[in-house]
Amino acid sequence: MRAMICEHHGGPEQVVPGELPLPEPGPGEVRIRVRACGINFPDVLMVAGRYQAQPPLPFAPGAEVAGEIDLCADDSGFAAGQRVLAFCHSGGLAEYVVVNASQVVAIPDAMPFDIAAAFILTYGTSWHALRQRARLVAGERLLVLGAAGGVGLAAVELGALAGAEVIAVASTEDKRALAADHGAAHTLGYDDLKARLKALTGGDGVDVIFDPVGGDSFEQALRASARGGRALVVGFAAGNIPTVPMNLPLLKGCSIVGVFWGQFTEHEPHTAAANHRQLMRWYVDGRLRPHIDRAYPFGRAADALERLASREARGKVVVTGP
Repeated sequence: MRAMICEHHGGPEQVVPGELPLPEPGPGEVRIRVRACGINFPDVLMVAGRYQAQPPLPFAPGAEVAGEIDLCADDSGFAAGQRVLAFCHSGGLAEYVVVNASQVVAIPDAMPFDIAAAFILTYGTSWHALRQRARLVAGERLLVLGAAGGVGLAAVELGALAGAEVIAVASTEDKRALAADHGAAHTLGYDDLKARLKALTGGDGVDVIFDPVGGDSFEQALRASARGGRALVVGFAAGNIPTVPMNLPLLKGCSIVGVFWGQFTEHEPHTAAANHRQLMRWYVDGRLRPHIDRAYPFGRAADALERLASREARGKVVVTGP
């Protein structure tokens, strides 16, 4: 089958057209005819050989897909021809991918494949982070770093939906405007972040920090945490894993909480499935508005990865086809 393959670790240009064996589903699995594949920052890290769960070479990147079920095991709970989205860790940039049925979600006919492929990883990660890891409640202040990226923008939407006062941080005015359009009550740049957060909150600080960026901004945000605050470690798009003085959580009485959504879906599949059902209900009701920055044809998957790697994307990047 046709696939976009990484044979050598490096930059996005390492992803080139090729062929992979057609995968066969086993017990509890389904095979999906891929119509669209969402591109996420972990894909960039996998191609570079720097992700914490690295597939063996050669591989097709792409962790989330949408399409139709082509073949399925009798015990999968699905049927051939169903329209679905799925989380697949890797392998999504191919004609077909095999996925455990627990990672598959049926989608309504009104949900386009490109939107479906931009949905589960970002909203799934963000809702797990806010719901299970931070236990965000209405009325709290939620700070979102990287607020115009895929998971950041989803966190802005979901935080606002949960009744939080959302403070969105992004690097440019157009990115901040996008975050405001998706529910942020306040928007800031990264300059002098601690002082500006203190001023904005009247010195009280923020209750929850959602950080998919890493780098120096994490410590600045942590210094602006409220007592009892929760700092969510979601990712490291800046490229640097932050180190912080460990007296800060002691003095603030705050927590630093890790978020690894892929692992969560494997270890707590029933809770993850309930999250997915809730997210899909909100989408059907028009309360979630996935934002696609750009859609690329299958043969330009490397360009899609490069747009994400350069941090130019606002919202999600999608590859359609093959």
